Amino acid sequence: MAGKTSFNQVPWLENADLFGGDTALKAAVRTFGAAWALPGLWRRGRLLGRAQWLDIADAANRHPPRLIQYDRLGARCDRVVFDPAWHDLLGSITAARLHNAAWAVPRAGAQVARAAGFYLQAQLEAGSLCPVTMTYAAIPLLLDQPALAAWRRPLLSDRYDPRPLPGPEKAGVLVGMGMTEKQGGSDLRSNRTRAEADGDRARLSGHKWFFSVPQADAHLVLAQAAAGPSCYFMPRFRDDGELNGIRLLRLKDKLGNHSNASAEVEFDGALAYPVGEPGRGIATLLAVAARTRLDCAIASAGMMRMTLVEALHHARHRRAFGGALVDAPLMRTVLADMAIESEAAMWLALRLADAADNEPMLFRMLTPVAKYWICKRAEAFIGEAMEVLGGNGYCEDFRLARAYREAPVNAIWEGAGNIMCLDLLRALQRQPDSLALLMGELGAAAGGHRDYDHALGQLPEKLRSADEAGARHLASWVARLVQAGLLLRYGSKAIGDAYCASRLTQGDALFGEAVHRGASAILRRAWPE
Repeated sequence: MAGKTSFNQVPWLENADLFGGDTALKAAVRTFGAAWALPGLWRRGRLLGRAQWLDIADAANRHPPRLIQYDRLGARCDRVVFDPAWHDLLGSITAARLHNAAWAVPRAGAQVARAAGFYLQAQLEAGSLCPVTMTYAAIPLLLDQPALAAWRRPLLSDRYDPRPLPGPEKAGVLVGMGMTEKQGGSDLRSNRTRAEADGDRARLSGHKWFFSVPQADAHLVLAQAAAGPSCYFMPRFRDDGELNGIRLLRLKDKLGNHSNASAEVEFDGALAYPVGEPGRGIATLLAVAARTRLDCAIASAGMMRMTLVEALHHARHRRAFGGALVDAPLMRTVLADMAIESEAAMWLALRLADAADNEPMLFRMLTPVAKYWICKRAEAFIGEAMEVLGGNGYCEDFRLARAYREAPVNAIWEGAGNIMCLDLLRALQRQPDSLALLMGELGAAAGGHRDYDHALGQLPEKLRSADEAGARHLASWVARLVQAGLLLRYGSKAIGDAYCASRLTQGDALFGEAVHRGASAILRRAWPE
């Protein structure tokens, strides 16, 4: 009977080993000094591939959060209600310490190990990473504030505690951010929220157009003070247990990121603690944002990896025109090109995680490059992966549609593409040693490929002649060179050669335009299913 039996349908990709099946990621973790983390990453990779967790991720996105402004007696409560699946995700993430690993258990390679875990988590569900990245980025700043000593224990905890209590009373806390306003967006100097001194604290009045993770236990907020734009730490609850003067107006109706809440808010004399140097709030928050920007790149690379694996799995199990889809020469070319792109994104992300603590100038210069390039490439990449699945890829029953809606937020949040490219330009212009530093990083791969050496020889002139109008071209060029250099130094020879021969000669070509020798071997390396 019709509908009783399905033929030639691809089995669900579930109970997969996300880490064990990723040859390049295992190599990167070893290369950048985090081999001690391999057993834990293996366990995490097997956990995140389970059917149970795939269902949890799906449920968290199908049942988005709801805002309840008043309780049954009419009192203001400003409560965000989540599906239980959201709490399952956050409980698992905090137990894995993706929100505080390098600060709670510091050791060599901790940033790399945490980045690898974040990369794996993004392959399951990305919305739940929003509170995680902001907490992770805020902790180093907050631990340096004597007035916030009572928050140290819950900040460094591995517990998730969604109870509505003052932060110091909880088993664990999460931190959000509130920077942009209606009139300014990324132009933070135009902010109008005011801070009035109140003893050793301040009272804030104004609004935020985007208030990330409104249910967080506290937020880093930018406000105008007597000294200029300053940074403040704003708890959700006051010390006496009462709600702070934070009024949630509505939750944003977003294209993607459905599991996570984002809000518009008003501050009505909300109590907050000054953080950092008065009048230097933008600089303070941009130092925090450097880490969240890297997480945007890591998450995008993780989503690229997930959609590549789904596309490969489909092509290997789907038969069309008399054979397996993966054996069609053009399909194999497209998939191999995608595998090269995915691996390049991962190496760049983990290289910057490696640089986060010990190479601050390199981290400062290349993090905006990685965010711009990887997040932009992810959007087109995921669309290509959807095409491999055909109509199924466009349906919400399959994970690729969710990833496609999710991808743009990483390119937009914490500074869109133009801002990232101009950030690179400023770093090169204001740091006299930046050119030598960049050439030193790239020069380590010199001699590895003819096209690489040719492109590297062009870079000094491109840097000297760079201006604002050409900032995107410069950032793209630098991104491709850095990725090529990493692949030549640490990746397989086939991947490095293929990347140089395509990306350094053809520029921003569509996936599949370059025909790679050894495409079958590239695909076996990408996912040895």
